[in-house]
Amino acid sequence: MLFTQEQRGEDEIVAAYRVSTGEPVWTHRDAVRFWESNAGAGPRATPTVDRGHVYALGATGILNKLNSRTGELGWSRNVASATKTEIPTWGFSASPLIVDDLVIAATAGTMAAYDARAGDSRWIGPRRGFSYSSPHLVNIGGIPQVVLLSPPGVVSVAPRDGTVLWEYTYGGGAIVQPAVTPDGDLLINAIAMTGGTGLRRIAVTRAPSGWTAEERWTSTGLKPYFNDFVIHKGHAFGFDGNILSCIDLADGKRKWKGGRYGNGQMLLLADQDLLLVLSEDGELAAVGATTDQFTQLARIPAIEGKTWNHPALTGDFLLVRNGQEMAAFRLPLAGR
Repeated sequence: MLFTQEQRGEDEIVAAYRVSTGEPVWTHRDAVRFWESNAGAGPRATPTVDRGHVYALGATGILNKLNSRTGELGWSRNVASATKTEIPTWGFSASPLIVDDLVIAATAGTMAAYDARAGDSRWIGPRRGFSYSSPHLVNIGGIPQVVLLSPPGVVSVAPRDGTVLWEYTYGGGAIVQPAVTPDGDLLINAIAMTGGTGLRRIAVTRAPSGWTAEERWTSTGLKPYFNDFVIHKGHAFGFDGNILSCIDLADGKRKWKGGRYGNGQMLLLADQDLLLVLSEDGELAAVGATTDQFTQLARIPAIEGKTWNHPALTGDFLLVRNGQEMAAFRLPLAGR
């Protein structure tokens, strides 16, 4: 099954469908509606699936635990009320994070943790301005921690109790996720009202005197706004505005820039050195995840309408959707 979130009239929906046919399996409804003029109506986040349950955060702050097979409600909490956070301009957009027996949700720049089984409140983290990014679990120096991009830049907390471990200042708010380099550094971005302002690599270390976070380099060769970026073979690939770009992780210098896909999203197929790009116009493109030059290998129409949603790949099924429709494409597997 696949799980997604939708707006149907005055109801916010968490829905399950069969991957093979698109047939609806179950729906859960909350009588709330979020709307803003840029992206229209509906929830903004992606559900999280863990051990037979679906956890979904709605655009107004409702966090639900649902049985993944039946859709039966386990518990529901209003995280916005718990954190005393007003709904931001584009709605709450963070996907829930599961860490052991905790569900961690972010309402803008404030994280809150709940007991996954019963829904009891465990902790509320520091308040750090606006953010549309999701809590992100990393392991630095052998210490598991949850980082969130938000003003002042990035904050890291201990998963068990929300204690702040370290903070780093870099610009204002964020929408995309941080990324971890193979040697343990973090790539973080900052945004302005006009878009992304750059990408920064920071080194986070722990000493007897405490944690430190230091800049290695800052690059304007890749400036993600609300589009994904990925790390592959010592390089970062992503959207610089509405054009794909590749930068070197060693120094942040751009290797190439090319192709116009609007405010699209993408997936990395690492074993094939390939990016699957879903454009803002609903087209699918295959682009080489190589460093010598931009190479578009194929491009086909997929769905109609403005498409800001992230694609998903399971087995040989590629799933795409927007606010109007959803489609599945079967990709041939090697050797079959």
